[in-house]
Amino acid sequence: MKIVITGGAGFIGCNFVRMMVNKYPDYEIKVLDNLSYAGSLDNLKDISDKIEFIKGDITNKEAVENSLKDADAVIHFAAESHVDNSIENPENFVKTNVFGTYNLLECARKNDIDKFLHISTDETYGSIERGSFKETDRLDPASPYSASKAGSDLLVSAYHTTYGLNTLITRSSNNFGPYQYPEKLIPVLIKNAIYNNPLPIYGDGLNVRDWIFVEDNCSGVDVVFHKGEIGEVYNIGGGNEKTNLEITKLILKELNKPEELITFVKDRLGHDRRYSIDTNKTKALGWEPKWEFEDALKYTVKWYLENKWFWE
Repeated sequence: MKIVITGGAGFIGCNFVRMMVNKYPDYEIKVLDNLSYAGSLDNLKDISDKIEFIKGDITNKEAVENSLKDADAVIHFAAESHVDNSIENPENFVKTNVFGTYNLLECARKNDIDKFLHISTDETYGSIERGSFKETDRLDPASPYSASKAGSDLLVSAYHTTYGLNTLITRSSNNFGPYQYPEKLIPVLIKNAIYNNPLPIYGDGLNVRDWIFVEDNCSGVDVVFHKGEIGEVYNIGGGNEKTNLEITKLILKELNKPEELITFVKDRLGHDRRYSIDTNKTKALGWEPKWEFEDALKYTVKWYLENKWFWE
């Protein structure tokens, strides 16, 4: 099988590519990535001889067409994903996440691609006080980032309904693990704590997220790709709901740093209070997360300590 993986040099993408080349050595993997600030060929250096890499942007029609030639499937990770950046500059998020996805869908349709898997986020559902969102629940995004992802989700679904494109969508909770660019919560906290710098926490620190170790998300995407029902959406979550303050204290404890480093800052605009997703539909395909949260967090802290080349 010939698979194009967009965004394969980024955080989740590189972990997924690494898993795929090791698990399916007969697959031909082509990575399309524009190598923005959050993506790097160094993230793939240990498997560079097992993949084909194309530097290109999904907003560029020619780059997309060249990449998808002779492909059987597309797994679409490429996205602008940092909420704070979307608040400051929403235009980039609409261009990449909506128009870029449109480019891929059009090319996939015209090239009769067998399967198109779109990677999305639980943030498209918005905040929930109690219970957990199911795949059939209404989308209610709060930030320009989550709105752009919701728009791309709906485009993907429309291409299935209108054109019969064989699509799948996964919506995962907050990922963490190796190769995450140090702008997201956990790597920022680890980096700052290592150097005894203040750990900035929005608002009262009680915003809740469900956390999933990146390898568990990748295995979930793999299961959905191979076993998911065409046209369907699948939630992938770790079942680890933690407040930002809880996460911060766990990292400080692991690094033996004082809680006095915690610094509360002005809350993010439109900050969702709690995310939670129901993953029973994905588990029915035979998937389960393997990592215990505390073990995965310790592993992640250790990885950042041992791989300062990645973030210094």
